[in-house]
Amino acid sequence: MKKILIANRGEIAVRIIKTCQKMGISSVAIYSEADRDSKHVQLADEAVCIGPAASSESYLKGDKIIAICKKLKVDGIHPGYGFLSENADFVKSVQQAGIQFIGPSAEAIDLMGSKIASKQAVEKYGVPLVPGINHAVEDIEEAKTVADQIGYPVLVKASAGGGGKGMRIVEKPADLEGQMKTAQSEAQSAFGDRSVFIEKFVTKPRHIEIQLMADNHGNVVYLMERECSIQRRHQKLIEEAPSAVLSEELREKMGLAAVNVAKACNYSGAGTVEFLIDADHHFYFLEMNTRLQVEHPVTELITGLDLVEQQIKVARNEKLAFSQDDIKPHGHAIELRLTAEEPKQDFVPAIGTIETYNPPTDEYVRLDDFVYPGYTIPIYYDNMFAKLIVWGENRAQAIQRMIEAINQFEIKGIPTTLDFGRFVMQHPKFIEGDFDTNFISNYYTPEGIKEQDQSLLEAAALFSYLEFNEHKIPAIAQQDSNWKKRKG
Repeated sequence: MKKILIANRGEIAVRIIKTCQKMGISSVAIYSEADRDSKHVQLADEAVCIGPAASSESYLKGDKIIAICKKLKVDGIHPGYGFLSENADFVKSVQQAGIQFIGPSAEAIDLMGSKIASKQAVEKYGVPLVPGINHAVEDIEEAKTVADQIGYPVLVKASAGGGGKGMRIVEKPADLEGQMKTAQSEAQSAFGDRSVFIEKFVTKPRHIEIQLMADNHGNVVYLMERECSIQRRHQKLIEEAPSAVLSEELREKMGLAAVNVAKACNYSGAGTVEFLIDADHHFYFLEMNTRLQVEHPVTELITGLDLVEQQIKVARNEKLAFSQDDIKPHGHAIELRLTAEEPKQDFVPAIGTIETYNPPTDEYVRLDDFVYPGYTIPIYYDNMFAKLIVWGENRAQAIQRMIEAINQFEIKGIPTTLDFGRFVMQHPKFIEGDFDTNFISNYYTPEGIKEQDQSLLEAAALFSYLEFNEHKIPAIAQQDSNWKKRKG
């Protein structure tokens, strides 16, 4: 494989290009008219405009992408995540064109893309499922019977898609019919499939996922877990590896269950199996993402593996060069997704031009991004523009280093999630590891960030005072324990 086209944009396109450079593989970028000045266009060996700004006219044009590959004699396509990464029809077209798709088979994508079909498949391998019904339900009487059997609250959930669409929590029987119709309507609108199913709503759930790597020769290895419970509107904002709550015994059980999920669909390449864990540490299969995950860097930092490189090697039909016994996690890693949105206003998305962009440069910091001073965040795509990742020898050190990295990161011109990240890192429940997917609704308020902002102003004022008066900072700092805590 000598030339790879990256069928994506933004930070993941930059990330893939860097691995291609490391492996001596030529890279081809595609870009929309809105992304003409994006960093991935500048870094690639070749770049081709794919169409207008709208995704439907550019990054989702599979036929155009394949035509470019043929013209430029591309050997493989890396889809990144989002867009066409989990489109089975696109995979089939790529393969029919004689091009290697860097990812799993169309059959695996199809099977795991349906929440109902995937649950039916993994159940045969003994993978734990949330109590409920694993087939599409249309009849309200059947739905009522199931809900009564498993007990309220229940979750009405779309079979296709994700991101919280077509999902409704039902607290009592009187609400079931209305919420079911709403979920069906939303699922039809978002995914073109009105199928829904019903399962027990797990209260105080933690979202834990297992990273897998599988080759075409029957070898499947799990690369530890990631904690992804800090979310807003079912979208992750902070991830870490490993999780603070998993024992070695539970980690092994979940890892082996994830391997069985891969076997259930004859999987190859990088994939992630997502689980819910309840308050009693029982775990349940949620879904499988048949692609690279946004949060893959935290796994790379604790395992030393380049997952994009591993994807390419598997696509070249190479065997995994490591076994399960070789995976020895080292340290702890945390990722903060940097998005252009205002946490103080219910995370409302924003657009604008980055005026100042000075990221931290410490050796324990990794930054995956695609922006620079003067770059304008476009309105057409997801508003994530960077991922701030830190590594520490243990969780406490990783948290402290994330706080330091956030404090050093200077961004002006757009609102970001930096302040929110600091709020989470300094919250007692996060520090203790005692949190679930309800963290934001339970603990976060805009006033909390404002209080931290005031603390930072006070700390800055104290530094200025001490420097002006030429006093020794440590001596005064020791007298003020609150200042020490604010400093982190």
